[in-house]
Amino acid sequence: MALGAVVPLLVAVSGWRGRPGVHQGQRFRRGAALGATAGVVHYLGTIYWTGAVVETFGGLPGWVAALCALALALYMAAYTALACGLIGLAVRRLGTRGLALAPFAWVAAEFARGHVLGGFPWVPLGSAVVTLLPIAQLASLIGVYGLSGFLVTLGTLTGVALTSDGRMRLAAAATAVLLLTGVSVWGAARVADGALTRQGTPIRLGLIQPNISQEQKWDRSRAGDISRQLTALTRRAVAAGADAVLWPESSTPYLFNEDPVQAEGVRALVRESGVPLLFGTDEIERGTPDRFYNSAFVLDPTGATAAVYRKMQLVPFGEFVPLKGLLFFVSPLVEAVSEFAPGERVTMLPFGGHMASTAICYEVVYPHLIRRAVLEGSELLTTITNDGWYGQSSAPYQHFELASMRAIEQGRYLARAANTGISGLIDPYGRVVVKTAVFEDAVVTAEARFLQSRTLYATIGDAAAVASLAVALAAAAWLTATRAAR
Repeated sequence: MALGAVVPLLVAVSGWRGRPGVHQGQRFRRGAALGATAGVVHYLGTIYWTGAVVETFGGLPGWVAALCALALALYMAAYTALACGLIGLAVRRLGTRGLALAPFAWVAAEFARGHVLGGFPWVPLGSAVVTLLPIAQLASLIGVYGLSGFLVTLGTLTGVALTSDGRMRLAAAATAVLLLTGVSVWGAARVADGALTRQGTPIRLGLIQPNISQEQKWDRSRAGDISRQLTALTRRAVAAGADAVLWPESSTPYLFNEDPVQAEGVRALVRESGVPLLFGTDEIERGTPDRFYNSAFVLDPTGATAAVYRKMQLVPFGEFVPLKGLLFFVSPLVEAVSEFAPGERVTMLPFGGHMASTAICYEVVYPHLIRRAVLEGSELLTTITNDGWYGQSSAPYQHFELASMRAIEQGRYLARAANTGISGLIDPYGRVVVKTAVFEDAVVTAEARFLQSRTLYATIGDAAAVASLAVALAAAAWLTATRAAR
């Protein structure tokens, strides 16, 4: 559906013809209103689960939780509104040719949403085609934002074909068909070749999914049972031939560095198995004041700590509360949230002479963070998460597919260990090698490879998105200036 999803919106924006003498601001507001309406409907349909999360785990009344979900949808839709307002101005000034600005305006808005105020790049348009592998391969060249631009370009050409006649209609339709065909043929050939799956050094990974409910994770009376379950699942993975094992985010029901008895049990398990272990745990750095981190530890085969990564991109209203002093109306949520400090750097994780990296929870939806790890030497991408917060919703499925896009962008295998699922392994072309169901305890093993070659996107990063932002800003300035001069 993403191939044509923006067509009705662009036709609506371009189809409006303002009355002579109508002020420019009114034209902008009409386009923005159409964009806002489409955005709110879309985002309420995709991030509706945020309301249930803050109600269940933040202790908010249902109506306040619903308002929180609505507020987030309105915030995300504001970027769509800005893009469509700018497109509306361009169409009014240039006619149908103004639609040429649409891909640039859309990508600029998505890119800004991924960075402003810490960013929230959840479900950009390009991510919708991550399972349409021939087209998704374009992300290896220009990233997910560039892929969004490609989809909007197809929508723009289709919109022009629907609202024009004669040669313009024919040219727009033919160009859309040629673009879609060319990218699909190239992408299918890239996937079929699969050269990256034959390169590098293989490693068999064991992914542990203990399926511990949120209510039980920090119940001290359950700590022993949880530790025994993790131990049993790990032994199963090692028996199945795992060369390294991954536990999920915050998997230990205690602070690893603060509980030497429990920690020694984990170290003994690693020494017994003889394979490295990556796992998530909360960490305290003692000082004045103490600092709390959401961290990932790697133990080498001797049980010693080989590396520690501290989560850099914290979850608003989950791990910290922005503008806490102003948000008195969600005081139960503020009180329930633990204040974590952000990590300061990407840390390479050693695995048998090779380097891997990890992203904790929703860090994996930030393309620039994963690219940064690859540039610093990561040969294997991992992500550990606890999606138990999301309950029975579409969020775990969205999260898994958003993570899959990072594998295509960077040309790396990506391994994912999730407390309640979905856990799995994705190859460098976005193909799912293995994955689990949600809300079941599971152990899966699969072969990945340490890779060192880089995709074009890893080299140039979000150059396409930055260029789109520059074009959109320049167009906004020009449209405003030309109107003022008339």
